Amino acid sequence: MSLAILMPAAGASQRMGGRDKLMELVGGEALLVRQVRRALATGAEVYVTLRKDRPKRADALNKAPRARHVWVEKPNEGIAASIRAGIAALGVDVTAVMVLLPDLPEIEHSDLEAVIAAYRDHPGAVLRGATVVGAPGHPVIFPRAWFDALGRLKGDQGAGALLTGNDIRLHPLPGARALTDLDTPEAWEAWRKRTSL
Repeated sequence: MSLAILMPAAGASQRMGGRDKLMELVGGEALLVRQVRRALATGAEVYVTLRKDRPKRADALNKAPRARHVWVEKPNEGIAASIRAGIAALGVDVTAVMVLLPDLPEIEHSDLEAVIAAYRDHPGAVLRGATVVGAPGHPVIFPRAWFDALGRLKGDQGAGALLTGNDIRLHPLPGARALTDLDTPEAWEAWRKRTSL
């Protein structure tokens, strides 16, 4: 199995009041770089989609030089544009892709390894991270049979419309890691108070 990790990082952080959530510091490091490092630690090839009007993201990724930059032509369309660009950039030898949102600060390297291991046990199914009580979240691994559908996504709904049916397997991760994303300054403030990060 040749698995790649796709990190859609071409969003506009529209709810952050002018701040860029992917450049927020977590443990002294930009969130984007921190999560890309965790992805790279799996040994997989990591593709990060980027937008040209946020050059600091690409500059920050010089600290994680093995990540491949994928520029999104029309990032304002939404996350589907990132997924399409990322899928198009994958090598022909890639047999599965993990879509890993970069704004999930609690996802650890061990979580990624656990989801990858679960996928190896069920390589024909979509493997989706979930909370400890079973609420579906991220990351999500898609086998190659799904690449065409991913490459046709439109708008800002991501792959959610595809994630229905009996061939979706959930893999619980500790706590609410699979769902904890921080889209507003208030969410960041509350999370920092709770975690001291």
